[in-house]
Amino acid sequence: MPAHEALPPLEFAFPGPLRDRLVAAVLSGAKTTTSGLLADYARDNTPLPQAGDRFQVPDSDGRPVAVIEVTEVRVLRLADVDLRHAVDEGEGNETVADWRADHESFWHSPEMRAALGDPEFRVDDDTRVVAERFRVVERL
Repeated sequence: MPAHEALPPLEFAFPGPLRDRLVAAVLSGAKTTTSGLLADYARDNTPLPQAGDRFQVPDSDGRPVAVIEVTEVRVLRLADVDLRHAVDEGEGNETVADWRADHESFWHSPEMRAALGDPEFRVDDDTRVVAERFRVVERL
């Protein structure tokens, strides 16, 4: 069994066009950060990633396409996400306001609300965000 198969997956968004764009950005090197909701980790009782953790990155078909290593993890208020993190997400946002609008749209989507088990879920300035920085260690 290849070593990457033993690694847990780090799935960007849900399968479909958004995941495809995000995975392409990871593979191109444009995406070196990602953001998640602390509430999502708490709901699943999943430990937060730590620097040095490695994950396989699956595409929309579930095929692993890369191995990434986490280099930094910060938990911060949504209002405290900085421009460097926002730009390094590789989604073309040039301002924190644009980054936040894109993420709020995703976090308020029916799919995300269903995943969180809360059809009324909303973020605000005090919502805790898990901001990760990573590097690609292997393309598969």
